[in-house]
Amino acid sequence: MVFNFVGASQIASKVNLWSERDKIIEKGRERFWYGYKRNLAVCMGLGLITKVAVTTANLSDDRALQHVCLKEGVIFADKGHCSKRAYFVMKKNRCVNKAILKNNMKQTDFDRDRYLSKLRMPYEKVFSQQNKKARYVGIAKNQFQGFMRAFVHNFKRMIMVQDAFYQGS
Repeated sequence: MVFNFVGASQIASKVNLWSERDKIIEKGRERFWYGYKRNLAVCMGLGLITKVAVTTANLSDDRALQHVCLKEGVIFADKGHCSKRAYFVMKKNRCVNKAILKNNMKQTDFDRDRYLSKLRMPYEKVFSQQNKKARYVGIAKNQFQGFMRAFVHNFKRMIMVQDAFYQGS
């Protein structure tokens, strides 16, 4: 069985900063950022990035899940992936959902969530090591940047895995 960690991180962009800020303030929202989201699926066996999708910042994590959800296995995810839409995508792809539940949900089990957080913790660093600034304008160019960053991450990771394999034998 394949175990995967799915998550999203922000990519900030300074393009049209002031006009976008004014539009959001008019709508009465308090929390916002400008740019994109990098959605990743990380193999929990080797720590390799298996799928990358860059979306606009206003697309929620559960909507972006369809781009990075694998065809089968167990998916460990954060609270952004515990909606009906995310459950549907995972069920359609024959995946087992191990998302941490929101605190206000009836079926929330804090001990289970604490255990799942400990399992996910080593793979959170994949997101923290990624650059949080958009170099380009547009989804296509930022998607390419996401692919290249994943390629470099995987290349570095494979060198570490190979070294560990040869030292163990």
